Amino acid sequence: MKQLLYLMPIISGAMWGSAGIFVRKLTELGMNSYTVVSVRVVLAVLILAVWLGIYDKDLLKIKLKDLWIFVAGGVVGMFGLNICYNFAISELSLSLAAVLLSLSPVFVLFMAAILFKEKITSKKVICMTIAIAGCVLASGVLEAASTMRWSVKGIIVGTIGAFFYGLYGIISKTAMERGYHAFTTTFYCLFMVMLVVIPLTNWKLVTDVVVANPVKMSVFLVIHSLCTSVLPYILYTFSIRYIDAGMASILASGEPVAAMIFGVIFFSEIPTVLSVVGIVLVIVALALLSMPKKIK
Repeated sequence: MKQLLYLMPIISGAMWGSAGIFVRKLTELGMNSYTVVSVRVVLAVLILAVWLGIYDKDLLKIKLKDLWIFVAGGVVGMFGLNICYNFAISELSLSLAAVLLSLSPVFVLFMAAILFKEKITSKKVICMTIAIAGCVLASGVLEAASTMRWSVKGIIVGTIGAFFYGLYGIISKTAMERGYHAFTTTFYCLFMVMLVVIPLTNWKLVTDVVVANPVKMSVFLVIHSLCTSVLPYILYTFSIRYIDAGMASILASGEPVAAMIFGVIFFSEIPTVLSVVGIVLVIVALALLSMPKKIK
């Protein structure tokens, strides 16, 4: 069971890394990045609402005094992350934006140490360093430095996005410690994001895409929401109830590597030698971090 808990944030990172598959397809069909996020979030809320209604309606109950947790986790954490990451993508090369996002464990380690008194052990620091180094190599930043698109404001906003990513983990852990289930935390955080995005979304873009191929696109959008919002957030949120928020964040930091692997599989983007070395480094870091003490 302990090993399964360590595996959950890793799977979450891989699922978040699959977002590029869906975003590329939807962008080709005329949907902008904000609309893609909006559809994903709205469908995620609807899916979770139906699931919780069938699974356990009691999980929909929250205390009014704890409402701030879900507002902060959704509007500040989730929404802040998406807005900053989308802006970073428009200003920076995709590889650089992904690497900046992978810096979230740095913020989580320090925030968790301050708020939850989690120890910043040498193992966490070493694994975090190896994982980030691996993400940098896998992204291709070092090899494409001369042709990379970047700006100071893009780097600043991208780094802030990593902070929001880490903040979501911290806020989620707060909800877990107050007895809320992972389903409850994920649902209400996504619900708060939905309240923000619905009025600002161009729904005509969505209608045009779905009407062109109703069955295929409806299924595609639902799978997109499941793989990039519902399942990864639930797994990540559930894991930090039992393991350190800092450790969970490090385990989920392989998102850029997952994105590169999906690029090879779906878009024939062959990795370079440095990219392969980066993958190996990330796998080693995750293995060392989750390996039982007796085995080590």
